[in-house]
Amino acid sequence: MFDKLEEVVARYEELNQMLVSPEVLADSKKMIECNKAINEITEIVEKYKEYKKYVDDIEFIKESFKTEKDPDMKEMLNEELKEAEEKLPSLEEELKILLLPKDKNDDKNVIVEIRGGAGGDEAALFAADLFRMYSRYAERRKWKIEIIEKQDGELNGLKEVAFTIIGLGAYSRLKFESGVHRVQRVPETESSGRIHTSTITVAVLPEVDDIEQVQINPSDLIIDTYRSSGAGGQHVNTTDSAVRITHKPTGIVVTSQDGRSQIKNKEAAMKVLASKLYEMESEAQRKEIESQRRSQVGMGDRSEKIRTYNFPQGRITDHRIKLTLHRLESYLDGDLDEMIDALIAYNQAELLKTVGEQN
Repeated sequence: MFDKLEEVVARYEELNQMLVSPEVLADSKKMIECNKAINEITEIVEKYKEYKKYVDDIEFIKESFKTEKDPDMKEMLNEELKEAEEKLPSLEEELKILLLPKDKNDDKNVIVEIRGGAGGDEAALFAADLFRMYSRYAERRKWKIEIIEKQDGELNGLKEVAFTIIGLGAYSRLKFESGVHRVQRVPETESSGRIHTSTITVAVLPEVDDIEQVQINPSDLIIDTYRSSGAGGQHVNTTDSAVRITHKPTGIVVTSQDGRSQIKNKEAAMKVLASKLYEMESEAQRKEIESQRRSQVGMGDRSEKIRTYNFPQGRITDHRIKLTLHRLESYLDGDLDEMIDALIAYNQAELLKTVGEQN
């Protein structure tokens, strides 16, 4: 680990020298790349400097202890030594986590798709609840939301909704939300008070920054336009602005109808298609690397039941990490960080085990 850390420090110093070189100063693209590379390793360098400071402090205290005669000073040095030695193990763990392989998509925006599953109108109602939950979470983190497509259901429910969350690190926080979300509650439509179980499917895709990065042959696409369904009144669209794109080789169908123009809807649909194709390729690569696959906590597997929202008991349970929270109301209001932090910590722990096995 320490060899790797020294390499990172050397790279950090090299990048800082490059940043002030005439060649980089004259090229804005190189300057951006250089700054980005520095930002990616700054936290590791600073944490390693902190670690080395404690190591130096320990060495200094031990040397001072050898020559110190005053009993009170020796007691104080002992306390300082104990404090410094207790700090080192936690710093080592932090450094190990910082050195773990980074997910190249972590800083990206995300495309989220929520669809009602089993449960009819009740599933559609809970799909609307989840859409509000993620929207409130985005608000808390000062992220922006753009709706791509929305199909309303009965009783203010949602049959499905697709939207983009724009914000640095959105994918790193939300990537473990993909899967089947189960709700247990008494539906509004149920007069006898019986608890029903319904399911909703959530998919989280990293947004592709540049769709040209994904090879899409125009001849593989069927592009249809149709009239957007609106809320009625002034919102009814009288032109064929909605767009449906079918990718023939994979059978993927994407639609966009929230934009007011056909051009904007086509751009949005193409971005969703590119993200879906990119995620398919990424998933194939993940499956090829079994050790990495073992470190995942259900990311991207849409058929896996990942979480249960139990209304009678006011609890949320994530089945992958066996974590239960007893604050359903605040959770559905977007207070997701405790669960998300636990998922990230679990994944990091599994990755550390994998690294240990490989070593």
